[in-house]
Amino acid sequence: MGDEIELISDGDGLAVVGEKSAVERFLSERGLLALSEDLGLHKLGALAQVADSVVTGASEVAANSGRWLKLTKESAAVVKEFGLMETKTAGISHAMIGDPGSISKWLQVDTGAGALLTNPAMLAGAAGVMAQLARQAEIREIKAYLERIDEKLDDVRRGQRDAQLAKMDGVAFTIKEAAKVREVTGHVSEVNWSKVQSASTTIGETQSYAIRQLRGHAEKLEAAKKVGDIAKAAREVEADSAVWLAVLARCFELQESIAVIELDRVLEAAPADLDGHRAALDEAREERRSLILTQTAQLMERMVNAAGTARLNVLLHLPSAKRVVDAVQIVGAAVDDFHQPLGIEPTTTEVQPVRFQDALKEWKQWKAAGKEAGPKVAVGALVVGGVVLYAHPKTRPIAQAALSAAAKAVGK
Repeated sequence: MGDEIELISDGDGLAVVGEKSAVERFLSERGLLALSEDLGLHKLGALAQVADSVVTGASEVAANSGRWLKLTKESAAVVKEFGLMETKTAGISHAMIGDPGSISKWLQVDTGAGALLTNPAMLAGAAGVMAQLARQAEIREIKAYLERIDEKLDDVRRGQRDAQLAKMDGVAFTIKEAAKVREVTGHVSEVNWSKVQSASTTIGETQSYAIRQLRGHAEKLEAAKKVGDIAKAAREVEADSAVWLAVLARCFELQESIAVIELDRVLEAAPADLDGHRAALDEAREERRSLILTQTAQLMERMVNAAGTARLNVLLHLPSAKRVVDAVQIVGAAVDDFHQPLGIEPTTTEVQPVRFQDALKEWKQWKAAGKEAGPKVAVGALVVGGVVLYAHPKTRPIAQAALSAAAKAVGK
């Protein structure tokens, strides 16, 4: 291949393939070499046996080097720069580029029989390896998230989380053992795979339970009508959400760990099926992400709605209203933190508290207070928040307006 290299993208990562020096030079010029890791082209040796004659075989695979990096703003710029083209392998884009002698300029060249990975079987194999690396990167981010969460949980919540995760201890141990054997031997035997292939059931049950808990909190928030009940429900969400998000993250981590092992097993046992299997695993992962996103979005929607109700009742429920708004911010930040390693963009809606002084001037606040307290609000208009409104010249107009607003509210 000389100075020619190949670029491959699956939407999650970017692979650069070619002679080692050319690959490293290309990445170094863009400041990306330190962010990359070995692609593991040696795994494609099995696919060379089923590839078409345009691929010279395992020897050519071994003669080349590959580096992979997660698709970020910087690496995505490379994809845009060279205009990768869609291939017949679903979700995979590809380009061959070459250096005509200048280290400062790379030009796109035609992709033809000389390109190592233009053969569908080999390209599918590369996509499978890239899918593994993307999942392993996600697993590392999830583990970092779980460490952050552990520091924030009190003893009670940590015990609650551990009680749920204990149900998966056996599964986690089996997966860890299989991953270690894979690391040492370089492949996944039938015996090793048989130990983990049924683990998804236990993980799925734990995931479903955690989702039901979040859904239950959302339903409590929706059902609560009084500000006191809303504040209580919001406090429960604030306390419990980190627990169930941590459980979901652990489930996702274990599911991704199984997928990494599974792709290796398919590559060895049925390499011709690798592309379809990779696509199916990607689809299953997106379905899990969508399910989790739907539930967390629903929870935040209920939280924001609850805060809206609380913000309309500041005159009679200032402390409770503030607690609800605070809970929205805390839970929103926790959800965003949970979403990050899963590749989900932040969606938190900011909710600002209503100052008591501002609430005193709002007709809708007095109307809400009047509906709840009836004639009592007239007294509240004179002495509210520890301030004697009617007696002080500066607040007398507010008190007079409040009395009038209260009368109207009670009459409606």
